[in-house]
Amino acid sequence: MSLIKAMATVAGMTGLSRIAGFARDVLTAAYLGAGPISDAFFVALKLPNFFRRVTAEGAFSVAFVPIYSKTLQIESKEKADLFASNAFMIMLSSLSVITLIAIIFMPYVIHAIAPGFYGDPVREPLAVELSRITFPYLLLMSLTALLGGVMNAMDRFAPFAFAPVIFNISLIVSLLFSQHFETVGHALSWGLIGAGVLQLAFLWGCAKRAGVKITFAMPKLDKEARNLLKIMGPAVIGAGVIHINLFADLIMASFLEEGSISYLYYADRLNQLPLGVVGIAVGTALLPMLSRAMTSDDKTNALDLFNRALEYCILLALPAAVALAVIPLSLITVLFERGAFDANDSQITANVLAAYAIGLPAYIAVKVFSTAHWARGDTKTPVKIAVIATLLNIAMSIILIQFIGVIGIALATGVTGWLQFYLHIRALKTHPCAHFDSKFLRNIPKIIASACIMGAGVYILSELLKGFIFDGSLFMQILSILAIVTIGAALYGAAILITGAIKLSDLKKYLTKRS
Repeated sequence: MSLIKAMATVAGMTGLSRIAGFARDVLTAAYLGAGPISDAFFVALKLPNFFRRVTAEGAFSVAFVPIYSKTLQIESKEKADLFASNAFMIMLSSLSVITLIAIIFMPYVIHAIAPGFYGDPVREPLAVELSRITFPYLLLMSLTALLGGVMNAMDRFAPFAFAPVIFNISLIVSLLFSQHFETVGHALSWGLIGAGVLQLAFLWGCAKRAGVKITFAMPKLDKEARNLLKIMGPAVIGAGVIHINLFADLIMASFLEEGSISYLYYADRLNQLPLGVVGIAVGTALLPMLSRAMTSDDKTNALDLFNRALEYCILLALPAAVALAVIPLSLITVLFERGAFDANDSQITANVLAAYAIGLPAYIAVKVFSTAHWARGDTKTPVKIAVIATLLNIAMSIILIQFIGVIGIALATGVTGWLQFYLHIRALKTHPCAHFDSKFLRNIPKIIASACIMGAGVYILSELLKGFIFDGSLFMQILSILAIVTIGAALYGAAILITGAIKLSDLKKYLTKRS
């Protein structure tokens, strides 16, 4: 499968998930708003997701996929299945213990990650209760991620990319039936567990149909398992450092005005749309392909994969970042301002979103850089960069919140993204398959110019339609945003073609090229 086809498959499914996710967020904002119950639930949501992203989608995936791909390519499918089965059992046994311990000691966990909740008569007990409900999602989703990694290594990208759609549908259903629960937070927490069960069942069925045989046996620390854990070690630290930064944001926000955690959440949801669709697509598609190219010592193909992946990322991420930075209030108002979410909430969330958007292209590019390290088994370099970035991010956040409150947390995150970008470029100078080729260097200025043209057009159009956006009916609000997005996309597409940043002949070539 060609890189662009693989990226398109993952991006398409992820885009479908984001659409369902926006429907979920719109309902969540209307039902929960930005207050004590929403703050407690978002802590309960972030807690298992933190460990999941570290153990499953973070360290585990970057260690597991290259090894599984190599075993599949050089040895046999039977050997690869045995390796996957043992990894499955190791994950099942270890995470079951971690989940049980976390549930027992949850009050202390909440004190550690949200110290600002301490003594709060509503947020503290509710965060503990909801987190005890949601934490088993870590185990369910980690096993799902393992099966997803197996499918990705077999170039079957669609099933795991579709799993988040199931997640969002489950939470939407829980919201619609929230009147049957103690609070909306309780409904969403149980919906999260339901989502984990359904996602695991779905991936299990897909893997079985693909001929993957996962056998249940006592886990063994054999040579392959020890190699997996050895590679995972630095990756766990790296992924952990990145998400420690997220928890640092959570800790600082818990001391700010009520609703600050919610403002960060809603803004990040919009920021995650391009970050998730483009970043996940390229990371998921590129890692197994780049691993195979490097295993085969095909440096020409590996270099082309790296540059085109980075080029496509910036091509898609830059206009998204410009739009989020230029018209954040219009987007937040139309998407979230209803029910319990008022105009003041919209204004603060919009400011947070604009600050996040500054670093969006950098964070997506970093996913390509990190993949280049992981594909050749180097998990240490990304760790070093992540540690430096995290320390700077926390320091900047502490300083900035003194002046601009919760917006300072987002601004520090945005600026730190570009520091990581710079550090990765320096670290990859000696990488034989990860330097910029001439085509990439020619196209980047053209992409930047095209994004600026689009940004100017989007801003002017939003000013012309602001009466409909802020004072019109819901129908006119949605119609106005759709008009802005459509015309902005058309402007950008025209600019890209006119400047020659991308040619239709190149697109056709990469759609048909086999990697």
